[in-house]
Amino acid sequence: MNKSRSSALPGLAGSARSLMLRDLRLLWRRRGDAFQPALFALLVVVLFALALGADQAQLASVAPAVLWLSVLLAGLLSLDTLFRGDAEDGSLEQWMLAPVPLAWLVGVRTFMHWSTTALPLLLATPVLGELLYLPRGQLPVLMASLVLGTPLLSLLGAVVAALTVGMRRSGILVALLALPLYVPILVFGAGSVAAAAQGLDPVGGLLMLGAGLAVAVVLAPLAAAAAIRITLT
Repeated sequence: MNKSRSSALPGLAGSARSLMLRDLRLLWRRRGDAFQPALFALLVVVLFALALGADQAQLASVAPAVLWLSVLLAGLLSLDTLFRGDAEDGSLEQWMLAPVPLAWLVGVRTFMHWSTTALPLLLATPVLGELLYLPRGQLPVLMASLVLGTPLLSLLGAVVAALTVGMRRSGILVALLALPLYVPILVFGAGSVAAAAQGLDPVGGLLMLGAGLAVAVVLAPLAAAAAIRITLT
C-alpha cells in the first residue's frame, strides 16, 4: 500500500511539473499575448477614470467594483484559449491516455491559467487602486476577496471552456455561458469591499467566496475532465 502511494505521488508531481514547464515555455514564446489580460484590465480602469472625471470621491466609491470588473473581464478574455491549443495539436487526447487522472492535469492547467492571468493583476491591484483613489483601508479586504475569488473564476471558467473546446469560434458562447456563473462571485467580491467601506463586517462575503472556492477545487476539475471526455469522444 505504501509503495503504491509513493509511486503515485511522483507520477502526479512529475506530470504537474512537466505540464507547468511546457506552459511556461509556450507563454514565453507568446509573451506578447501574455500581457493582453493585464493591458486590458489597465484599459478598463483608465476608461472608467476618464469617464467619471476628476471627482475623487466618486472614483473612490466605484473603485472596488471597477477593479473587480476589470479582473473578471481580463480573465474572460483568455478563457477561450484555456484548452483550445491542446485540442488543436492533439495534446488533450494524450492527456486522456496519460497514467495520471485527467482531472489532475485539468487542475494544473487551470492553476497555470490563474497564475498567468489573475496573479499579475493581483500584484498590480494596489497601483490600479491608486489610479481610482481607492481608500487604503479598503485595500486589504479587496485583496482578500480577489485572492479567494479569482481562483474560483478560473475553476468555473475551466468547466465552461471544456464544454466548448470542440467548437470553433466559441468566444461569444464561452462568455455567455461563463457570465451567469461569474455574477455571484462579482457580487460577493465587490460587495464585501462595499460592506467594509460602510463600516459593516465583510467576513460574510469572504466566507461565501471561500466556501465556493473549496467546493470548486474538488468538483470543477472533475466536471471539466468529464466535459473534455464527452467532447472528444
